[in-house]
Amino acid sequence: MKVLVTGAAGFIGSSVTRRLLERGDEVVAVDNLNDYYDPSLKRARLSALGIDVRQLQSGNALKSETFPGLTFRCADITDSRALLGLAAGRRASDSSSGPVSHVCHLAAQVGVRYSIDNPDAYIQSNLVGFASILQLCRQVGVEHLVYASSSSVYGQNREVPFSTDHRVDHPVSLYAATKRSNELMAHSYSHLYKFPATGLRFFTVYGPWGRPDMASFKFVRAILEGQPIDVFNHGDMQRDFTYVDDIVEGVIRVLDKPQPAPADAPTEAQHRVYNIGNRTPIRLLDFIKAIEDALGIKATKNMMPMQPGDVPVTWADTSGLERDYGYEPNTSLAEGVARFVAWYRDFYDT
Repeated sequence: MKVLVTGAAGFIGSSVTRRLLERGDEVVAVDNLNDYYDPSLKRARLSALGIDVRQLQSGNALKSETFPGLTFRCADITDSRALLGLAAGRRASDSSSGPVSHVCHLAAQVGVRYSIDNPDAYIQSNLVGFASILQLCRQVGVEHLVYASSSSVYGQNREVPFSTDHRVDHPVSLYAATKRSNELMAHSYSHLYKFPATGLRFFTVYGPWGRPDMASFKFVRAILEGQPIDVFNHGDMQRDFTYVDDIVEGVIRVLDKPQPAPADAPTEAQHRVYNIGNRTPIRLLDFIKAIEDALGIKATKNMMPMQPGDVPVTWADTSGLERDYGYEPNTSLAEGVARFVAWYRDFYDT
């Protein structure tokens, strides 16, 4: 396959890109390297994929020195003209084998709390940018679009585990609202222009190369620096923590094989939505305990109230993904946390 991966310098995007390349696919990778968190970590992920980041500048296409099938371009997904040029293979320097056949759209403005103070970033990236991706899929005629949705769409749903059969009409953050909007937009484009599209509602992902704004990263950094950690809702939270390799395995399986429209669907849209997670909610205090065990250091905890836009529990019903793709996450919490801690200590030389 020839795959356009957006958000390719991100946590999940870089891991998906590597997996595709290692099995022999060609990848056109895009990321705008914004400063939502330290761009040096994004550049390090690209360096690990063989991109010479010293040559990075907006608009130029770089070939990987490690993977001949990888081309990276620093570009924003709202720049529809640049994106279409890349996907269509219009420049010899960008591509060697014509248009992309598949799109794995992982670029987004992420974070629930950040959306409270920075709504414009979410409108531009998650709505305008996603519309650009849909237009690209229509114009290029892709065989399958896979895109990142989020468990945040479930809002304060109290029925667990979260099922794709549940109503998701009451998002409690702008981030969640944009992700639910993406699902509706993708459904309409799939219906109108007859290309398969699949949304994956990611649950809490952790692991090597993770994002610094996520709990696992913040906790490890603070504990190693001898700083207290903030534990929201007094630790009475549960999250479906999922190791990144298990997530990537699911993404690749879905990308390879779009499913037909459900038999009872009200339209002919070949559009599906799945939960992708670990299927097991883990108490925040148990997650912290796993980090303490991996580090060999006890954390000093600041017990804090629930934050605006947060929910007390997330729990993925992944039966649809299991049925259609044989999805089976198999990384234990202790193993996953130990791998993340080992990567962190090596990367930051602590």
